[in-house]
Parts: sequence; structure tokens; C-alpha cells
Amino acid sequence: MKKLLPFFTLLLLTLLVTEVQAQETTEGNPYRDSVVQFNGVVMTADSLRGIGSASIIVEGKGRGTITSPDGVFSIAVLKGDRITFSCIGFKNYTISIPKNLNGNQYTWIQLLVTDTVYLPATILKPRPTREQFERDFVNNRVPDDLYEIARKNVDESQRRVLLSSLPADGREAINFQMRQQANKYYYNGQVPPMNILNPAAWADFIKAWKRGDFKSKK
Repeated sequence: MKKLLPFFTLLLLTLLVTEVQAQETTEGNPYRDSVVQFNGVVMTADSLRGIGSASIIVEGKGRGTITSPDGVFSIAVLKGDRITFSCIGFKNYTISIPKNLNGNQYTWIQLLVTDTVYLPATILKPRPTREQFERDFVNNRVPDDLYEIARKNVDESQRRVLLSSLPADGREAINFQMRQQANKYYYNGQVPPMNILNPAAWADFIKAWKRGDFKSKK
């Protein structure tokens, strides 16, 4: 028993020191019970749809957060802080965290009202005469849509024009050079074949002649 007495004495002293330090920490930090975890959701007032990337700003503190794609947010604030909700296309709204809030959790659902922007009036005037309207309507150029642009890009005649006009890029140039060197090494010491006796070369020549690849370009 005498051997255990110093151990219990040391344990009691440790507990007393820990209690005193806890009290000093609580008294020295006046904001210990003022921190609030503020969370909630921001939605549209008309359709109750979550607003993503809306700003939640703590006024005068230079900090804040943004909502998730579903409109959910969470931020640590102090009791009494003023919080401003803002988003492009909606009116701003400001609330205050209650100073006498019980606990350290505060949940809020904020509904933002659409901010209506009035544009100047546009006056539509008709053409002076029917003949002028028909002339302008016929000569008006309608830009091609994406489908028409894609169809023109894959057209065979368009691809032939691009192949003949566009210079070879780095990969095409090095591939051509490698093929030339491979053919040179392959036929080293012998007479290379002549395409004049190659049926496949004649077939390509006839197809190119029918397409008009050898016609003079003015």
C-alpha cells in the first residue's frame, strides 16, 4: 500500500493541473463559445432549385465560401456576424447570426429572388417596299450550322483541295523521309522496280485522270 501511495498522489496532481489549464484556456479565449458552424442551402424562390456557385460572404471579415452545384454550403462564423448571399442574376440578401444562439450549429435555407434587368426598347421597322425586302432576303447570307460545316469538311473534293494546298506537318514529313530511306536500303545493290509496269500504279493514274487532278489550275 505504501508503494502505491506515491502513484495515486502523482495521478491526483496531474488531474488538478489539467483542470486548471482547461479553466485558463476557457477564460483566455472569449470566442471559444462564439464559433458557429453555419450551413444550409441556397435555392431559387420561384422553383426551389439549388443555386450553384453562389457566394456566401462574411461582411467585414474578408472571407466566405461558395455553394456546391446543388446549392449546399458550410462555413465557420461567429455569433453576431452578418452574412450576405449573392449570385449573378439574383438579388443580394443579408442575414445576421443570432448573438444569443444556443449551441454551435446554425442551419439556414436562403431563397434568392431573380433580379430582373430591363433592356432598352427595340423598334422594328419594315422595309420600304416589297421589292427591297425580297432583294435583301435573297441576298442575305445565312451562316452554315455545325452539321453543314462537318459535311463540307469530309467532302472528297474539299479534302483533295486541302491535301494539295496544305503543307505537310512534321509527322508527315518525317514519315515520308523514313519511307524514302527504307526503300533505298531495301533496294540497295539492285535495280528498283519501275511503276510503269505496276498495274496498281496504272489504276491510280486512271482514277486521278478521271477526277481531273491533272487539269491546269487557274
